[in-house]
Amino acid sequence: MRTILITGPGGSGRTSVAAATALDAAREGTRTLVLSADRADTLGIALGCATGAVPVEAGENLTAWRPDAAERFREDLTAFQSRAAHVLDLLGAARLDAEEVTPLPGAEELSLLRALRDAALSERYELLVVDLPPLPQALALLALPEELRRYLRRLLPPERQAARALRPVLGRFAGVPMPSDWLYETAGRWDLELAAVEAVLADAGTSVRLVAEPGPAGAEAVRDATLGLALRGLRPEVLIANRVLPEAPADSWLAGPLAQQRKTLDEWEERYDVRPVRHLGRDPQGADDLAALAVPPVTPAPAPVEWPVTDRLAEDGVLVWRLPLPGAVREGLDLIRRGDELVVSAGQFHRIVPLPSALRRCTVAGAALRDGVLDVRFAPDPALWPTTGR
Repeated sequence: MRTILITGPGGSGRTSVAAATALDAAREGTRTLVLSADRADTLGIALGCATGAVPVEAGENLTAWRPDAAERFREDLTAFQSRAAHVLDLLGAARLDAEEVTPLPGAEELSLLRALRDAALSERYELLVVDLPPLPQALALLALPEELRRYLRRLLPPERQAARALRPVLGRFAGVPMPSDWLYETAGRWDLELAAVEAVLADAGTSVRLVAEPGPAGAEAVRDATLGLALRGLRPEVLIANRVLPEAPADSWLAGPLAQQRKTLDEWEERYDVRPVRHLGRDPQGADDLAALAVPPVTPAPAPVEWPVTDRLAEDGVLVWRLPLPGAVREGLDLIRRGDELVVSAGQFHRIVPLPSALRRCTVAGAALRDGVLDVRFAPDPALWPTTGR
């Protein structure tokens, strides 16, 4: 399945662009689902039909869906209380009724991820268009599956499950209940669900489209987004310059804003595949307005971003791991080797990545940032590196 993730600064028109992208593909005969995380029905306003917790047909070949985070959270909590009944009774804890539960921060993000997973696994659709939250939340959302899986592995390492058969015996000797199977089963199920979401985000058919209005604020947001995406191994497929003003006489009141837009567009065109979308003079409402936006058509996904390891042992005695980080500055970079992982910080963004197998037998020998690419040099550890016999 082809998946297009659409995000941008708040108020940039990303939901309208997502709706227009989905509608355009559906009119070309592609079975399309557009998925939105907005609490308000901005997607429905753009499409001209109400959307909600149940997927609705918004047109021929087009389905729209806004998952209900509150309902999913209540269902999860109810299921958790049922599985943890023994522990809760031991603690004397009072059960929560579904009606009194308010979703906690992060519930909407998790609900969207699960909906994304469910949609991607469905065979009903050929294209999934996802209207992500505004940029800061979207970047955190894209990082969430990998981070949560890492937390689960640290808190409940899979190898500890080997002792499951001994827990009843240990419980009798200790005189207290031991962790029940449901805890490990729940962690295992969460890990599988998160792995499925990770697989969708990392799939070769998944790409990101950035939406921003050309101007100083939009330019800064795009710079930050490009770096944040790069640290996740992603790059914008296209940059949609939304609400581009029409040409105007030099003495028009539009001359100033138009000149500012042109300046930003010139800068963007040097670095991105920019697709201008004209300003309609109003918020798009209905199929005719969405068609008038003339958003870029859906094309095959671009080649995935690679972090290659270059063998320079013969020349320099090192292996070089190349990490494309466009927009990174030397002062904002930080690297820490921790076991078989590399902790990479670039500006406000942070990621812990596992080292390729060859680099785990090496020590970090230095790093350099050139032209938006971070080269990390690794020297073989004599105690771990295989040697050839003479």
